[in-house]
Amino acid sequence: MDHTNSEAARAEDIKLLANEAFKAHKYSQAIDLYSQAIELNSQNAVYWANRSFAHTKLEEYGSAIQDATKAIEIDPKYSKAGYYRRGAAYLAMGKFKEALKDFQQVKKISPNDPDATKKLKECEKSVMKLKFEEAIAVQEAEKRSITIDYHTIEVEPQYSGARIEGEVVTLDFVKKMMEDFKNQKFLHKRYAYQIVLQTREMLRELPSLVDVNITDGNHFTVCGDVHGQFYDLLNIFELNGLPSDENPYLFNGDFVDRGSFSLEVILTLFAFKCMSPSAIYLARGNHESKNMNKIYGFEGEVRSKLSDAFVELFAEVFCCLPLAHVLNGKVFVVHGGLFSVDGVKLSDIRAIDRFCEPPEEGLMCELLWSDPQPTPGRGPSKRGVGLSFGGDVTKRFLLENNLDLVVRSHEVKDEGYEIEHDGKLITVFSAPNYCDQMGNKGAFIRFEAPDLKPNIVTFSAVPHPDVKPMAYANNFLRMFS
Repeated sequence: MDHTNSEAARAEDIKLLANEAFKAHKYSQAIDLYSQAIELNSQNAVYWANRSFAHTKLEEYGSAIQDATKAIEIDPKYSKAGYYRRGAAYLAMGKFKEALKDFQQVKKISPNDPDATKKLKECEKSVMKLKFEEAIAVQEAEKRSITIDYHTIEVEPQYSGARIEGEVVTLDFVKKMMEDFKNQKFLHKRYAYQIVLQTREMLRELPSLVDVNITDGNHFTVCGDVHGQFYDLLNIFELNGLPSDENPYLFNGDFVDRGSFSLEVILTLFAFKCMSPSAIYLARGNHESKNMNKIYGFEGEVRSKLSDAFVELFAEVFCCLPLAHVLNGKVFVVHGGLFSVDGVKLSDIRAIDRFCEPPEEGLMCELLWSDPQPTPGRGPSKRGVGLSFGGDVTKRFLLENNLDLVVRSHEVKDEGYEIEHDGKLITVFSAPNYCDQMGNKGAFIRFEAPDLKPNIVTFSAVPHPDVKPMAYANNFLRMFS
């Protein structure tokens, strides 16, 4: 009996340490400590619920749902944490209907809790809105881009911002636009339309897997997630030069959402693409999708800064983004990761019909969502979408496709990057101090031909105007962050 008591007491001490780590935004450390507490006392629902919350903070929604479900099993009355945490995780994945059920349970168990009432109301509103949007979405709606002729849009004489003369996007225009954005000025919607529509035409012509050729003596830079952190994007260009044919970049997905300058980021990247297609390459990330943009801020930001019409137009253009790149036939670059089956060839990726919203399973989903794991084999995804894959999976994929290295993004790393799987896989993440709270560095990778040895450069966050991350996010989600 004493032995059990002392273990329970130790578990409580460890939980307090975990709570401290959580408060300091050290979520991975908090998860480790909650796990130790659970090992000592697995029947305490609080530990499971707390660990669920820490998983949510790291965007590991699959694990968050599992832990919250366990908390509910242990103590169905301990609703505030169990149902509440699980509801929040469902919400973050865009599963509004499942979230609604959990918040209804919270309300049932604590009928007089004003917080629970408020969240339930918000959730009901989101579900109603979703149903309404689904009902009015015409099955074969005319493509937004077909209905727009930007030439007919008048630019008022008092507009003092950047202007495109004629059809050609020049470096001078892009520099002026970036300077305007830096000073929190907007671009006229005529020019925004021109940039987005021209980019769409270019992206549509590309294959789903793009081959990039870097000639000997030249270099090529790969950046990871930028997530609407425009001022950090400017800093990358400060450190490494502006995109040009001599200084080409690949931005590896997740340009938008979370950071509240996503529109500035995407218009800058698209403008460089219009200026010179071989100066910048763009890959789709899991956040270049309607579902994510609805929740994590891009949709709200576009409505606020431009118009509803642009929301649909961006969704359409995101469906044209390529899914992966191969540098000199040797380095495979993708946003998320590898596959749930062996034997996937580059030709299978080339053959993906990518012009759609990302599906919930299959090759396209896995390219955008998967994560590496330290152990061999494959496991369930911590995110609840895609899968986790081990070093043996990476090695076989490289061998079967005569490649040397996988570069991917998709995960915050303290140093801005991490090298795993015996040096065969590098994660690169380019949003430093992610969401203004993670304290991580950002990084980019420079490859020089012919040997393509990765040279990793790290950098810290720079100040930005006082607009909080998620400022335009789904009202409901902000209640939990």
